[in-house]
Amino acid sequence: MYVSARSDYALRAMLAVAAAESGGGGGDLVKAASLAEVQEIPLSFLQGILLDLRRAGLLLSHRGTEGGYALARPPDEITVGDVLRAVGGSLTTVRGLPAERAGYHGVAAGLTDVWLAVHGAIATVVDSTSLADLLARNSTGRAPTAS
Repeated sequence: MYVSARSDYALRAMLAVAAAESGGGGGDLVKAASLAEVQEIPLSFLQGILLDLRRAGLLLSHRGTEGGYALARPPDEITVGDVLRAVGGSLTTVRGLPAERAGYHGVAAGLTDVWLAVHGAIATVVDSTSLADLLARNSTGRAPTAS
């Protein structure tokens, strides 16, 4: 799995919005310019990412001078996988194609199974890690324990 700058920025932006909502500010909207500054993301690049996240149903946007961005769902209902898919498509690629479309013959035929297993392992991790989990790690300095 290759984590692009776009994917990294998207996750950082979503975490910043989630943190602003849970920080006792009463669900204040977060402005794109503020996200860009705090997370050190070029604003023009971030605006495209925010549009993708909004189109994917992960963010809500509000226009106007008091406008900004808010999560479309609670942070425990948005996973890392949701964000990665919204901005990057497939979680794993082989030569630019989704892992399930990588085709081989002869001695290399078994590689498809390997790439699918890698894809499955990555999906298991990113689909079981929510924004709330990451925020909890930040506040305690370690991973939350399973109940």
